[in-house]
Amino acid sequence: MNESIWNRLTAEPSQERTGSHFIRDIVIEDIAAQKNGGFVHTRYPPEPNGYLHIGHLKAIYVDYGLAVEFNGTCNLRFDDTNPEGESMEYVEALIADSHWLGCSWGDRIFYASDYFEMLYEFTQDLIRDGKAYVDDLSVEETRLYRGTLTEPGRNSPWRDRSIEESLDLFARMRAGEFPEGARTVRAKINMSAGNINMRDPVLYRILKADHYRTGDTWCIYPMYDYQHPISDAIEGITHSCCSLEYADHNELYRWFVDNVRWQHRSLQPENPIIPSQYEFSRLNITYVIMSKRKLKRLVTEGYVSGWDDPRMPTISGLRRRGYTAASLMDFVTRAGVARSPTLVDIALLEHCIREELNLSAPRVMSVLKPLKVILTNYPDGQFEEVEVENNPEDPNAGVRMVKFGQELYIEQDDFMEVPVKGFHRLCPGGEIRLKGAYIIRCDAVVKNDSGEITELLCSYDPETKSGATAGSRKVKGTSHWVEASSAIDATVRLYDKLFTIPDPEADAEEGVDFVAHLNPDSLDLLTGCKMEPFLANAPAEMRYQFMRQGYFYVDHVDHALGNLVFNRIVSLKDAWVREQRR
Repeated sequence: MNESIWNRLTAEPSQERTGSHFIRDIVIEDIAAQKNGGFVHTRYPPEPNGYLHIGHLKAIYVDYGLAVEFNGTCNLRFDDTNPEGESMEYVEALIADSHWLGCSWGDRIFYASDYFEMLYEFTQDLIRDGKAYVDDLSVEETRLYRGTLTEPGRNSPWRDRSIEESLDLFARMRAGEFPEGARTVRAKINMSAGNINMRDPVLYRILKADHYRTGDTWCIYPMYDYQHPISDAIEGITHSCCSLEYADHNELYRWFVDNVRWQHRSLQPENPIIPSQYEFSRLNITYVIMSKRKLKRLVTEGYVSGWDDPRMPTISGLRRRGYTAASLMDFVTRAGVARSPTLVDIALLEHCIREELNLSAPRVMSVLKPLKVILTNYPDGQFEEVEVENNPEDPNAGVRMVKFGQELYIEQDDFMEVPVKGFHRLCPGGEIRLKGAYIIRCDAVVKNDSGEITELLCSYDPETKSGATAGSRKVKGTSHWVEASSAIDATVRLYDKLFTIPDPEADAEEGVDFVAHLNPDSLDLLTGCKMEPFLANAPAEMRYQFMRQGYFYVDHVDHALGNLVFNRIVSLKDAWVREQRR
């Protein structure tokens, strides 16, 4: 995976695939007007408090995709101003996952923590200019003084504190003299503003927690709303794209950019880049939780095996499930970019990987729940090879030769002792065709002392071998199989949706915990599966279609540990296509 996928997605936009979205239209207009010199400089700014997930991919698609399409630049900046919960583990995972998605950052990886000293100096300037002050209100008092959406706020009793006193207190806050919550630094804007975010927002709070990069150097940390626009301006960002919940913060973003003393700090040229913020709706998917806090809970409380559990919507989890970077990008592209909130059916995500693998994945025979078949009229000790196609969708895929003998395995579900109406597989006295081989008939059923079926005694018709000499006799059912003596054992994980309802948080207001909707059958671990022998050497990250079972992925994590495990990516049934045909 490399940048070619980005170039392909943005080279020739079409309505179905890349389309044109409103932020892209704005960029085109800005280039035509030579705003910021016609240059495009974006950034992707994650907080390193969790792993990258598919919801973040929409932001990467916008930020990185615009930079690629318009020959611009995109920064990766970690907005790491909340030391509690942030770690280098998350930084490294975010970088690795973005690289897997094809993002190439070069020397453009930055950290908000790089700007802590600069932000401190900017805040001193705001205080000197009478645009900020040190406040002694508690968190609860600040909330009460702030007012409501229908009532204006009230000035803090310390709003008119002298510049000298605020500067002194701010320095003492930095020195660690005061306990957490004792004081904050607030911008002095307008406590009667209609936009509640403009009512003297907090710029700094006291937080005595070690930072994963700066250690115990700081005990005061800037708020996101303050740090973010300043970091954008420092880096020369032209188009600052963020999710829709920050729309009401746009005015505040502009205020910070306009009121910082850029020239005084010699951080901007004579004609500085002025960043502008644009908001788009988050990506929401049915049956999926997007909150990093809630995903972290699933990990820490053991509901999943880790951030890379294949049931998780994280990029590392989706990769381990078997999704390709191209299919994820295809999904995000089709989901689109708009300002109105959207909920995308998870069936579209599954369709995107099916569509790709239908053309590229080799077909193999794998029996997940084996039932032995003995062909009583096939010569003892004799073997032959039958021809099976590798991929009927790929004219260049060719065929392979598969070993056939007296003892075979078929799926347990392909036999029914008392068949129901419409069952076209094997039953006592019934016939099926074995894929690429012969028609067989079930003559007898062998059971153990507990009454469980252990094997079927069958006979084959030597005149019905698949191919030109198969004869005219037809049967309704065809089953996949593997030859018993050469089959290998392997482990398979069958995955289903992690939650049982489309919106796991639908009844949160009624006090129902989202974990109550976890699907107890989201993972089915199968051991002793029987497969074609060449799969013993299947390389990590290889994808196959197991005939009639779905698309499967060689788990790269288990492979590195010397274990052969296949994860089912998706089944063969495409719910999204069926819905489109209605």
